Amino acid sequence: MMSIFGTRPAGETDPPEPPEPEPSGRQLSDEDLLDELLATVGSARAFQEFRRSQRKECFNLLRWLPLVLPLIEELREAAPDRPLTDDAYRRLALLGRAFQAARRLLRCCHDGSKIFLSLESEAVQGRFRAVYEKINLALDGMPYSEIGISDEVKEQLELINTQLKRSKKRADTQDMELAMDFMVILQDKEDRSADRAILERLAKKLELQCLADLRAETMAIKKLINERNGQQAESTKQIIELLHKFKDVAGVDEKNILGDVSIPKYLEKCPSLMIPNDFLCPISLEIMTDPVIIASGRTYERRRIQKWLDAGQRTCPKTQQPLTHLSLAPNFALKNLILQWCEKNKVEMQIGELAEEPPVEPEVTNEVLIPSLVKDLSSMNLDVQRNAVKKIRTLSKESPENRALITDSGGIAALVGLLQYPDKKIQDNAVTSMLNLSIDEANKVLIAKGKAIPLIIELLKNGSAEGQENSAAALFSLSMVDENKVAIGAMGGVPPLVHLLQEGTIRGKKDAATALFNLMLNHQNKFRAIEAGIVPALLKIISDKKLNMVDEALSIFLLLGSHTACRGEIGSEGFVETLVQISKEGTPKNKECALSVLLELGSSNNALMVHALGFGLQEQLTEIAKTGTSRAQRKANSLIQLARKCLS
Repeated sequence: MMSIFGTRPAGETDPPEPPEPEPSGRQLSDEDLLDELLATVGSARAFQEFRRSQRKECFNLLRWLPLVLPLIEELREAAPDRPLTDDAYRRLALLGRAFQAARRLLRCCHDGSKIFLSLESEAVQGRFRAVYEKINLALDGMPYSEIGISDEVKEQLELINTQLKRSKKRADTQDMELAMDFMVILQDKEDRSADRAILERLAKKLELQCLADLRAETMAIKKLINERNGQQAESTKQIIELLHKFKDVAGVDEKNILGDVSIPKYLEKCPSLMIPNDFLCPISLEIMTDPVIIASGRTYERRRIQKWLDAGQRTCPKTQQPLTHLSLAPNFALKNLILQWCEKNKVEMQIGELAEEPPVEPEVTNEVLIPSLVKDLSSMNLDVQRNAVKKIRTLSKESPENRALITDSGGIAALVGLLQYPDKKIQDNAVTSMLNLSIDEANKVLIAKGKAIPLIIELLKNGSAEGQENSAAALFSLSMVDENKVAIGAMGGVPPLVHLLQEGTIRGKKDAATALFNLMLNHQNKFRAIEAGIVPALLKIISDKKLNMVDEALSIFLLLGSHTACRGEIGSEGFVETLVQISKEGTPKNKECALSVLLELGSSNNALMVHALGFGLQEQLTEIAKTGTSRAQRKANSLIQLARKCLS
C-alpha cells in the first residue's frame, strides 16, 4: 500500500520544519487512509525504551498518541457508509504526517546516538514541539460537524487541542550543567584529573560505561555519519572525539569507528579467510595470540582483558557478570587450535605475537604498598612524607582500585592533615591527591565530611600557582554534589575563585571558571559571585582574546541572566554592545553563546533589545539564521521574532 505521509531517515536531526502544505488529492481510499493512521500509531507505540536524555519527552508523546485513536476508530467503523469530505480527508492526511514524524522521532530516541541526542538536546526538543504543532494543525480545522463523530470524542479532541496549544508555549529548558561539561571536555586537550571526573560524570549520565553500551553507541554513530553524508562535519567530529574519550575512560581500545574493522598485519595477505569466531577476542574482534580465561569462563586476549581490569572494571565485558576473582588462566587448548589453523591456512604470524610472556609480578603489590604509604604520610621524617605523598598522588590517579585502597587505609584524613603543612610541595601533592580521590563519587562526600573544604579554600587563597589551580579543580570536582555546592559557598569559596579568575594563570582561570559555573547552579552562590566582582572579571576575560575563554564566560553570564535578581547586574547597554560585537566577530560557538545571553536579556527588557538592534544586531541575526550552528540558528530566529515585537 502506498503511503501519502512521506518518509525520512530515522536518525534525521534537523531543526523543526515549517508547517507543511496540506496534501492535495486522494492517493488512498478512506479505509486505507484510516488503516494507515492506526498502523502508524501502533508502530510508534512499539518503542518503549528510550535514551535517558529524552526519556521523559518520549513517554509524554506516547501518552498523547492514543488519545486521538477514538476519532480514527469511529471513522473507520463508519467508513463504508459515510465517505470522508475533502476537508476531513486533508486534515486526516496531515494527522498522518504528524504520526509519521512522531514515529521517526521516537525511533531516533530509542536507538540513536546518546552523545548526539545530548549534544543536540535543544534541536531534538524542537522536533517534539514540531510534532505537537502538526497534530494541533490537523485537529484545529477538523470539520467535526461533517464527519459525524460522537459528542464524547469531539469533547476529548477539543480538550487535547487546547492542551497542545499550551504545550507549544513552553520555554526551552537546557541542562546547563551538562552543557558546560561538554564544553569543558571538548575544549580541553590536557589529561587532567578534574577533566576525567567530568568524563566519568558524563559517561554515567549518558549510560556509556560498559563495553556493550559503547559498542551500541559506536554503531549508532556510524549510522548517523552515513545519514549525514558528509554534512555537519564539525558536529560529527565532536561526537567522534567524545566517543573516543568515553572509550578511554572505560579502558576500551577501539578508535577506528569510521571505517571497517581494521585487519591485523598478519592477515593482510589473505583477507578472504573466514576466521572462526572462537578465535576472536570479544573486545578487539581480532584473532587472539595469548588467550586467557577469566572468572566468568569467557576467553579474551590477555592484554585486552588486562587493560579492562586495570581500568577498574570488575565484570565480564561480554556477559556483564560480576567477577569473583581477577586471575587470568592461559587457555592452552584454544591457543593450540589457533596455531594449527594458522599453519593449515598458511597464515604467518610473528613468533613474538604468540609467545606467552608470563606477567612479571611486582615485588610489592599495591594492596601492600598503599597502606604503607598512607602510614608514611604521618611520618616525623620530612623526606619520608614528601616521598609518600608524591607516590600517593600518582597512584590515586591510576585506577579506582587504588583510590579505594587509599580511602580504606585512612588516606583522606592523612591528606587533610598535610593540606595545612608549611611545605608548599607537600601541599601541592596533597591537594592534587585529594582532587584525584574526588573522581570517585563516594569520596566527594567523605572528603567534605573530613573537613577538607575550608583547608582547600585556604590553599586556593595562599598556595603556590599549582596549588591554587588544583585547589580550584578540586572544588569543582567536589561541587558536583549539591550539598557541597552549598558548603563551599557558605565557607567562603566563591571570592577566592573569582580572584583566581581575575589574577591566576591561564590554567588557573579555566579551573576557576568551571568551578564557579558549577557552584552558581546554586542560586545563593550567584549573589556571592556578583558581590565578589565576577561581572568585571568576566568582561576582562572576554576582552582578552589570548585566553580563548569567551564561551566559558558567556555560559556564566547566561546563568546570571536566567535569575531575575541577577539580571539587572549584567543588563547594561555596554554589555549588550559587547554581545553584538561577539555575534559579528566571534567563532560559531562564540556567536551561539552570545545570542543565548542576548535572548535571555532581551526577553525581559525590550529597551536592551532595541539598543542591540540599533547597534547592528539585525544584520547578524539574518546571517546567523542561515549559516550558524543549529542552536545559534534557533536563537537567531527567536531573536528575530522578539525584534519584530519590540519594533511593532
